[in-house]
Amino acid sequence: MMDQAANLRKLASRSRGTRPQPELVEVAKPAKATRFIAVASGKGGVGKTNFAINLGILFAREGKRVIVMDADMGLANVNVILGVIPKFNLYHVIKGQKRLSEIIIDTPQGIRIIAGASGFSKLANLTEEERLRFVDSMMELGEADIVIIDTGAGVSRNVLSFVLPADEAIIVTTPEPTAITDAYGIIKAISAETGQVTIKLVVNRVSSIHEGKQVAERVINIAGQFLNVRVENLGMVFQDEAVSESVMKQRPFVIAAPKSRATECVDHIAKRLLGMQITPKSRGFGGFIKNFLSVYKED
Repeated sequence: MMDQAANLRKLASRSRGTRPQPELVEVAKPAKATRFIAVASGKGGVGKTNFAINLGILFAREGKRVIVMDADMGLANVNVILGVIPKFNLYHVIKGQKRLSEIIIDTPQGIRIIAGASGFSKLANLTEEERLRFVDSMMELGEADIVIIDTGAGVSRNVLSFVLPADEAIIVTTPEPTAITDAYGIIKAISAETGQVTIKLVVNRVSSIHEGKQVAERVINIAGQFLNVRVENLGMVFQDEAVSESVMKQRPFVIAAPKSRATECVDHIAKRLLGMQITPKSRGFGGFIKNFLSVYKED
């Protein structure tokens, strides 16, 4: 672990205008590969955070050690949905006041969460020292099987800095025309940066199976035709009053309403993901951090 951290420091210390050369930086191979799943959306209000949390809980039920990290630097709300009031968050880590291991919160739902730094607008404005401190602290989380990163909405550099290094990006949309257009927008932004992220689509709040399939096919076909990008239809989640009721109660719907249609849908998606082969890109924390740093080295 110390050798790995030293190599990451070497990578971070390179000049800002130089594209990193991964072949020159040997990152120690971790004992196991932590799977990084970024959950993103083109616009806010599509249920992205709620989906990420409930997905994580269902992973935990399958015996996985799960961390849900709130990477929304503007309007962090993972803790709000869970009814948790954190004393510290990512801001305290970035500023060197705390380590990530000190701010992780264990929840009764079986997942661990890292609260986001609300109001902290730009990761790109961090100094090299602050960025290195953040990624060095992340090395303490290597025991997780799965890290779900709940990004902010939109296509800002903050969002892409977490999506691009991930093994998989799950784009959440709804049948609303604006949500569909914005989902295409973030897929376009991802594809413009890299062809290595596996992009999957979840259509939330559908009224029928037909509607869910129709929306998914539309996004997938447009992405394939105009971007030459393959987007996989991961599944859909039905419009369900149990979801809005659970949000008001600050209890995840897979717990508050275990027999609801929404829970059944997300459970199906969780089992599909666990049954999928992790992409060759997955290299655990070392690979994620190296790619995270490279996003800024290219600016």
